[in-house]
Amino acid sequence: MILTKLIYKMKEYGKLVMFSHTIFSFSFALLSMLLAAKGLPDIATLFWIVVCFLGARTGANAINRVIDAEIDARNPRTSGRQLPKGEIKKKEVIIFTAICFLIMLIGAYQINFICFLLSPAALFLMIVYSYCKRFTFLCHLVLGVTCACAPVGAWLAVTGEITLMPLFMGAANSLWVAGFDIIYGSQDYEFDNANGLHSIPVKFGVKNALRIAMLFHIITVLCLVVIGILAAELSVVYMIGLFIIFCLFCIEYRLVSPTNLTNVNIASYSINQLISIVLLVSGLLDILIF
Repeated sequence: MILTKLIYKMKEYGKLVMFSHTIFSFSFALLSMLLAAKGLPDIATLFWIVVCFLGARTGANAINRVIDAEIDARNPRTSGRQLPKGEIKKKEVIIFTAICFLIMLIGAYQINFICFLLSPAALFLMIVYSYCKRFTFLCHLVLGVTCACAPVGAWLAVTGEITLMPLFMGAANSLWVAGFDIIYGSQDYEFDNANGLHSIPVKFGVKNALRIAMLFHIITVLCLVVIGILAAELSVVYMIGLFIIFCLFCIEYRLVSPTNLTNVNIASYSINQLISIVLLVSGLLDILIF
């Protein structure tokens, strides 16, 4: 009975923090780590990078659910989530978030001083992002910058210094996430507009928002191309991966339009999960095998 309840609780928390979406920035973090180490880093560094990433990402999603609980309850699309329905208590999730963030801080301390010193800034972004749509349409970019802490942090974990490579990696991660978050946010245009919430779709309209998302994704591909040029470890396999990613972006924008947003979840989540996997696999193959 206890084991059954524990498994059920783990499943509920997995849905709460959208654990299946972990792959989104994980690919950028791992690729950045591999490029910084010019291969695999030592086991301890690898372990603590993964610990930091999972702690930060899980805690950030959990606190986002807490902060947005009242808004989610009013939105028909999100009213069925666990917190609005009362299936999980806020206090419980706050404690869970604190544990996740503590794990991240411990991991950062174990890596090196610079990562530990910068970890509060990352935590600040993870918390403040959830409030951004209450006062700025730039919330998508704030989310992107928050996610970019993963590849930049992974690079710092290995080298302890910033160069052009992690900056391009962070830029690619930021604009990629911001772009598909704009697509995802387009389905809430009417609700956000009626409730005084801010977003790029609300600010510029859905049609222009999709154009902005496309621009962000074009720049993402260009940043990834620059990374391929700068990194001696990356060659043909990585570039083939980028071509596949470009094709997936094209499919993404064929699936949505200002008058047809029925495929938003596929375009913003499913396609971008594939993009993340292609980036990771092509990078891994090029760095570790070819």
